[in-house]
Parts: sequence; structure tokens; C-alpha cells
Amino acid sequence: MARSALLNVMVNAAIKAGKSLTKDFSEVENLQVSRKGPADFVSKADLRAEQIVFTELQKARPTYAFLMEEGGEVAGTDGQHRWIVDPLDGTTNFLHSIPLFAVAIALERANEIVASVIYNPILDELYTAEKGGGTWLNDRKRLRIAGRRSLADAVIATGIKTQGTSNDSLQLRQLAHINPAVAGIRRSGSISMDMAWLAAGRYDAVWEAGLAPWDVAPGLLAVKEAGGFVTDYAGTIGSVWNGQIVAGNETLQPILLKQLRSVQ
Repeated sequence: MARSALLNVMVNAAIKAGKSLTKDFSEVENLQVSRKGPADFVSKADLRAEQIVFTELQKARPTYAFLMEEGGEVAGTDGQHRWIVDPLDGTTNFLHSIPLFAVAIALERANEIVASVIYNPILDELYTAEKGGGTWLNDRKRLRIAGRRSLADAVIATGIKTQGTSNDSLQLRQLAHINPAVAGIRRSGSISMDMAWLAAGRYDAVWEAGLAPWDVAPGLLAVKEAGGFVTDYAGTIGSVWNGQIVAGNETLQPILLKQLRSVQ
């Protein structure tokens, strides 16, 4: 595939941050960690990776704004463009030496996600998407969402929040309701990787709530450009702001949505 100049900037930033994370991953036992909340950690690895991404993107496009998991909002003068960054999606996995995590970057233009990168440096998997240009794995394989049409044949991913969060009891009820209807449910610990694997046809659907914009934005475009559909629990077209994802192909997504909406 031929990348645009903007996508090249994003890929280069993600790969540089990935190299830093790979180094830290090999020494994870020695990382200095502080607790932000239940099962939500921030480490020096997150901060280093985010600083790398910020520096690279700002150098290339100094007028663009930022929304980052660790660093928050940084105003820009452009008025139309904003980078949305999760430097380490899957921090708990990372800190337990589980190699399912990603650097995730999205570009928002006039309130629409137009480009995204999801990079897992340990698996060496680079997922890229641009509006109208499809979703690609390692620049070589154009991805299409799987075509399964029955929940009974589907493997579905979700994020099960820890106890004490506002969504935990609802999610457990959803899990109990959906589990008997599907071939399997997976919980990876990284929503960006879940959405990338949905785009790649490894998963058949994904649902989750309680998400931040940086959790949603990169995977949202990856799934759409691979032929998938994304809404919230109300059936509204997926947004980075509503914190909910129900995603799948044109057949399974509405079936899963109907199942979820029946759970109160």
C-alpha cells in the first residue's frame, strides 16, 4: 500500500514509541509504577512512549491539537485537526509481561477520524487505516472483517471491567446472556487490539462500554475501513465520545446489538 504523508508521520511515531516499549517490556520487573485507580496503572513506560509520540507528531504538524491519555489536551492553532493518542493500550498486560498491548494513534479532522495506527511491537503487527483507503496489516495485506452470519459460529471479544466501576454489574449480566449464544468470548485487555483483530477477521464482533476517546478512535476507523459497522448500545453510529462499542459485520452487529439491548 502507498501511505499518505500524514499516515507516514503516524507510523513513524508509533514505531519509535514501540521501540521504547519493547525495551521497557524486557525489563518490566524493574519499572517504577504508580496506581491511578482500580486495575489502572501508569508507568514510566507509558509516559516515555507518549512523549515520543507527542514529539514526533508535533514536529511534523506543529499546529495540530492533541488529546492524550496521560498528557490530556494540548491546544493547537489549526482548528480542524487533532491527534488522539493512547501510548500504551493494555498497560496491565504490559506490566504482567503479557504481549498484548499497542501504541494507538488516530487523526481527527473536523470531528471525523480520518487516519489511524495500531502497533503491537512485540507481535510486530502494524495496523493502518485511512478514510477511503482501507485497513492494512504491515502494509502488505488489506484486511476484511469476517463474514460469519450466526452468533453460534462467532468468537466475540469484550472488556470486562473490574469490580467497583459503574459498568461492572451490567457487563456481567451481558456476559451471562451472550455466552451461551456464541462459539466463544475473549477478553484480551486491549480494546485497540480487539478492534484490530476484528478488522483482521480473527474476531467476529466486539462490545464494550466505559471507554475513553483514545480507546475508541484508532479501532473505530480500522473496523469501518475493513467493512465493519460500529454503533453504541442505542444503535447510534459509533463515536469516540459515547464510550460504547458494538462492532461486527453487517449481519452480526445488529444481532449482537439486539442481544445486548435486551439486558437491563
